[in-house]
Amino acid sequence: MAAIKKTVTFTKNAVNVFFHILTRCNLRCRHCYINPAQHGTNTLDLATIRSWLEAFVPDERPVNVIFLGGEPTLHPDLAEAIRHARHLRYASITVDTNGYLFNDFIQKITPGEVDYISFSLDGATAETNDPIRGKGSFEVCTAGIRQAVARGFAVSLIYTVSTANIDELTDMIPLLSDLGVTRFFIQVIGIRGPSVHGETDMTQVSQTNWQTIVPGVAEKVATAGITVTYPKVFLSPGELFECAGNVADNYFIFPNGRVYRCPLCEDYPIHALAFENDTLHPRPSINEADLFRLDIPEGCVMNKLVQPGNLAYSPDGSPLYQIACCLLKEEMRGTNFTAA
Repeated sequence: MAAIKKTVTFTKNAVNVFFHILTRCNLRCRHCYINPAQHGTNTLDLATIRSWLEAFVPDERPVNVIFLGGEPTLHPDLAEAIRHARHLRYASITVDTNGYLFNDFIQKITPGEVDYISFSLDGATAETNDPIRGKGSFEVCTAGIRQAVARGFAVSLIYTVSTANIDELTDMIPLLSDLGVTRFFIQVIGIRGPSVHGETDMTQVSQTNWQTIVPGVAEKVATAGITVTYPKVFLSPGELFECAGNVADNYFIFPNGRVYRCPLCEDYPIHALAFENDTLHPRPSINEADLFRLDIPEGCVMNKLVQPGNLAYSPDGSPLYQIACCLLKEEMRGTNFTAA
């Protein structure tokens, strides 16, 4: 069996660097979390990208890096940034893209320089995807995937589940196989950024819908030979809640120098770290790290604060379930792959 390549890991003890090298994008997705007022509008120069990459590889721990935007392929120096990350011996290098692949990106790198190109698609058809991500984006993204696979790149796909597209999640299974995707990431829509003020037909799905549909689709995807990662979201009674802020090291870097540890905190100036003169510094309390230590019956503290709509309570006021940390996820290994 083929060995599956490494990429971002949503597990305990993982170290992941989510590096937003710009916030500019050619699309205006309805669930976009980029908040220019909190994240900045600048594009980092190559020297800064190199310097900030160096801040996260001080020891022998394996560290994964994911280049994001905005749309990272809009950055003309993305290929050079990838090469520097490879020089620094990052354990894996992934590029998240909407599929437009600007600046002849996949002509400038080789499959040996990047572990995964991860495409975002939010429907198995243009009729579902395009109202979410933009007219024509389904056709462009699927063409970009085929082009990348034809050139030998390992390709993953991200599907952000909401009430607008959960009914089409099952239809992704044959499409993934047809496109040559080897990893599938299912994620839940976050109530942050512009989506906070979004339409009511694109919200988080109910506990019943999530638990009825998502695990079953994940199992079928894995049976088709594709490794799938998805958040549990709703913990069952007796399951242990853990916060990734306490058991893993995730860093979300933005062009204005803010470095968050939790994506649910990104709409607020409570980041735990910040780059000042290209040196990483801890921020004074109170910041997000102080929240990680809180223990509440609902599970995730930030979920309770910023997206409480997915909580439910019994008549005595106790929560019916806990919300899992969004950075600790389930994984089902595709049956055609072995560990690398």
